[in-house]
Amino acid sequence: MSAGHGHVDPSNKHIALLISVLALVLAFSETLGKSTQTEALIANIEASNLWAFFQAKSIRQTTIRTAAEALTAQSSAQSSAQSSEGARKQVEAWNKTADRYQSEPETGEGRKELADRAKKAEAKRDRLLAAYHQYELASAAVQIAIVLASASIITGTVVLTWISGGLGVIGLLFCLLGLFAPTAVHLL
Repeated sequence: MSAGHGHVDPSNKHIALLISVLALVLAFSETLGKSTQTEALIANIEASNLWAFFQAKSIRQTTIRTAAEALTAQSSAQSSAQSSEGARKQVEAWNKTADRYQSEPETGEGRKELADRAKKAEAKRDRLLAAYHQYELASAAVQIAIVLASASIITGTVVLTWISGGLGVIGLLFCLLGLFAPTAVHLL
């Protein structure tokens, strides 16, 4: 044998394989985490837009109801039957519009429907953020595991390999939690 090409410790092959598996788990957790983070941002924007639309409908509804009340008060003060009939028809039209602003199931753009849609978007966002946090925890555990596995090669300390493997399993579990049950464990 030539100098510098000594015998390779067979345990180092196992540790190299462990590092490869840990890197694979890290790649999955990072990829899933980034896509989940992006989806959460999209859901947050959707919820914000829906609440803004809800507020706009509320303002319009309040304005129309106020106009109807003002016209009702004004027409009751006047004695002309002809102007009173026209005012009554206008008030009815405004009240129908205000009612439509409250609930419009056919378009999904009434205040009631908008609030329901916004709450669903918020729930989706919250679930996605919970998954994102699980992926972040998974990534952290696996990164530390890779460092410890690398250190075990250099130091020859077997306990570092076992700790690395344990952290790798914890990282895999957090990754699976993020994928299947993101709200099951809440650490952050």
